[in-house]
Amino acid sequence: MQDLKHLSHKKKPYKIGLFRSDKQNKRHVVTADLVRPKISIPTGSKLKRLKMLLLFIAVVLVLTPLIFMMLRQTNLPDFATEKWITFFRESANESAEAAKTTRTPSRFEIASNLLETADSNGSQLSARTQDGYQHIFTIDGDMQQRVYNYLAKNRVPYGVFVAIEPSSGRILGMTAYSSIDSSWPKQSPYELYPMASLFKIITASAALEGHKITPDSVIEFRGNSYSENPKYWDISPRGRNNRMDVTFAMGKSINPVYGRVASDIAGKSSVMESVSRFGFNQELLVGTPAKPSQAAEPASSNALRLMGAGLDHDVKISPLHAAVIMSAIANEGKMMAPSLTNSVVDSNGVVKELFAPRELRRLVTPETSMSLKQMLSSTVLTGTSRKAFHDRRGRPLIDIPIAAKTGSINGTDPKGHYSWFAAFAPINNPRIALVALVINPDKWKIKASQVGEQALEEFFK
Repeated sequence: MQDLKHLSHKKKPYKIGLFRSDKQNKRHVVTADLVRPKISIPTGSKLKRLKMLLLFIAVVLVLTPLIFMMLRQTNLPDFATEKWITFFRESANESAEAAKTTRTPSRFEIASNLLETADSNGSQLSARTQDGYQHIFTIDGDMQQRVYNYLAKNRVPYGVFVAIEPSSGRILGMTAYSSIDSSWPKQSPYELYPMASLFKIITASAALEGHKITPDSVIEFRGNSYSENPKYWDISPRGRNNRMDVTFAMGKSINPVYGRVASDIAGKSSVMESVSRFGFNQELLVGTPAKPSQAAEPASSNALRLMGAGLDHDVKISPLHAAVIMSAIANEGKMMAPSLTNSVVDSNGVVKELFAPRELRRLVTPETSMSLKQMLSSTVLTGTSRKAFHDRRGRPLIDIPIAAKTGSINGTDPKGHYSWFAAFAPINNPRIALVALVINPDKWKIKASQVGEQALEEFFK
């Protein structure tokens, strides 16, 4: 495609043929000592070969235009010849066609763009496109509003929330707020952030699927429970090691336990199989704006331990993907495709699209799902989220069994301390799965567990 600034100085068209003389590029050298080479005239057999060559070239020059004319007038040309003729035309137009092609946004993307301008009718949200199509959202408007108000009231630097119905994939909530960057919330559910200790769920899944552990398995380790240096986690042959079962360690998010589960019990191949099955390094959520989550294969045993414990800063996931994972664990291991709309209605009131659940894949077996539910139940009861779900006297704020996992890590984009909370409830008959992420600077506002508590309290009110 020509740049506009060259339109006033068009180049002369190139002549395409077997021979071409580019006179404009020829260099003329004038010198008194120019030596003219002697040209020997071929004789004998050489002269005969030269005549044959010239005759062949002459025949080609005469026949080529005739062949092209015949092929163009033929109704049923040979397939290979047809491809040969059209190849040059297609190649010449390829760049122009690529520039003209515009990708049509998916229904999910259209609905996502409409969500911020949606109108509420009770707890139901809907929005209409310019061409008159009305999108009826799957969103629980009351819960969404409460979460947004909570984030805004506390003026969190960055906060995002996603909730899904496990059995169907309907998105029950998707909202975000930032007191620092007003443009951040729009894409925040689809961007990638360090996964932190949420990865311990994948580590546990790898060991459970391989029948290497049960929820009651006890792991020995050395060092502090929240140590971030794997070289101190190996057990001492002299004894006096720390001992902890994997369920209690999940609730307390004990790094050495899950670092050793990854490297010494499950093994790298099993962990990476789980990474792939959970949808990392691939286009999993096709049709959504979510970026593919990232988890590179660890290069050493200590790197595998860091990954297994959730301390690898390069393992990244989007809040939407994390919510889909929690939904799958709640749904006996079946991952459902996320959807934002129950239906799409045209300007005449005719339903053009109606929501239908669609299974993406199976993450884990039903048995592993049951084990994970048991292990995740300790987070709210005795683990890292106990304070957010109990009052000062230790009484539960929500009288419903909850499976959950927290994560905590420092990040740079945006810079701050990342606080994750992922959960589903009730444990035995899950109706909602959710993920909250809050990013704070050095001075804390609120944690993600508190956002999750607000959402669950509203949902089960």
